[in-house]
Amino acid sequence: MSAPFATRLLGWKLLDSGALVANSADTSSTPSKQLAAAILEDLGIPREPLAATPAEPGPALEVAVRDDLADKLAHMNSQRKWQVDHKQVVTAFGQYDHLAKLSKLLKKYPELRTELGRDYLIKPDVTVGVDDSPLLGDPRPFLHAAVSCKWTIRSDRVQNIRHEFLQMIRHRRGRLPHLVAVTAEPMPSRIAAIARGTGEVDAVYHIAFDSLSKAVQDVGSKQQKDDWHECVEQGRVLPYERLADTLAGW
Repeated sequence: MSAPFATRLLGWKLLDSGALVANSADTSSTPSKQLAAAILEDLGIPREPLAATPAEPGPALEVAVRDDLADKLAHMNSQRKWQVDHKQVVTAFGQYDHLAKLSKLLKKYPELRTELGRDYLIKPDVTVGVDDSPLLGDPRPFLHAAVSCKWTIRSDRVQNIRHEFLQMIRHRRGRLPHLVAVTAEPMPSRIAAIARGTGEVDAVYHIAFDSLSKAVQDVGSKQQKDDWHECVEQGRVLPYERLADTLAGW
């Protein structure tokens, strides 16, 4: 099982050294390169650089997730008026409408910025809104889900995800959105850095879940296998294909 866009984004790249590596690998980590290569081999991606493979897969992942969810949700639950956007600020949604008023206040009184900051003006990579205004009398759509797309995972990116989602948890007025991450990271130990924790992230969805699972079994170390099994058994890491189903039925 893999995301419908996985083979379009995943591929091989040629380093200046002449080495051929998977574009999801950390080129300074041998285990990462081995796992990423095993994923591409399982997906049947030709072992050569392809012109169609995006040079910057991170932004391409954000757009692919946005387009995929918009298409699937419209078909899965046509009774809801879905609004799937890319980089939409959270103040556009009902639970965070009050933050827009706060932002205007800070513009009027800039001396307050030092005390209050502006890190609440978050723009998730992908937002899934539901327009229930005829039912609730709210002119703004409800934020149903926020999706953080991270092509690969490093420690700074983990902290960025946690910080943004924590701000969304703290500042909401109303029901909490579904807060999830989507990634192509090949190292289970790095995925676990997001999947574990205190609840800022509901789940991590992998775009090549089955291929990574096979790669871990074939070439992963004991630590990578343990981390993978822990996250999967706890339902913290899931196949990307389950994301739309979850959002449509939630």
